[in-house]
Amino acid sequence: MKRQAIILAGLALLSACNRQQPAPAATDATQAAKAQGPAVDPHGFDAFYVWPGVRPAADLTAHTLYLLDGEVRRRPGPARFTRLRAGLPRLPDAQLWLVVRIDRLDLSPRTWAVIVADMERWQAAGNHLAGLQIDFDAATQGLDRYGAFLADARSHLPRPWRLSITGLMDWSANGDPAALARLKPVIDEVVVQTYQGRTTIPGYDAYFRKMAHFPLPFRVALAEGGAWTPPPDLAREPQFKGYVVFLMPKQIRR
Repeated sequence: MKRQAIILAGLALLSACNRQQPAPAATDATQAAKAQGPAVDPHGFDAFYVWPGVRPAADLTAHTLYLLDGEVRRRPGPARFTRLRAGLPRLPDAQLWLVVRIDRLDLSPRTWAVIVADMERWQAAGNHLAGLQIDFDAATQGLDRYGAFLADARSHLPRPWRLSITGLMDWSANGDPAALARLKPVIDEVVVQTYQGRTTIPGYDAYFRKMAHFPLPFRVALAEGGAWTPPPDLAREPQFKGYVVFLMPKQIRR
């Protein structure tokens, strides 16, 4: 696909959600970053997470964009989709994934219908919509239950749209291989999260040493400005499909 410089100033976005492990204290985080490698510069990549509240640099070149559309939060009553994006993206030169952030697994057919309707709107606006990404931090010991949820999600998602999910680094180290293998006919990719907030999780190299024979196609998500040194064997993993950089809101200097 032809790659174009992206200009996303018209998109309204939001900051990163919490990830898998508690972030180090500020001093510890700074020391950990120095130990783990140089800061991630998004200009060296072509796939990005863009949340409401973020304005990407106009000179970034994007092939793939993961755009948060809305969320389904844990609250009393039936699961309800809340739209977070104002307006409709029109980015025909990039491949788009519509992202839905969830923290509950009891989505109803009505909720799925609302999500699919948004996907249809994005597609009708002239976008190249790859599919849906579900942003959910599924516990390693709960992969079987999560797999059942994903099978239901797949049943609501019209073909040929694909299904992407976020995943924890711990899945590679402690996940049940059989439970992971059962996800293969259901999902099209896992995007493995390596950060919490703005900080790369310390010790990520130990997790990636255990990615050999990982049964699912995967990308690796990096935080803009987070520390990262590519593990030496990562690029040789047959299921590794590249990186996604989570673009951060720019801090205002006072």
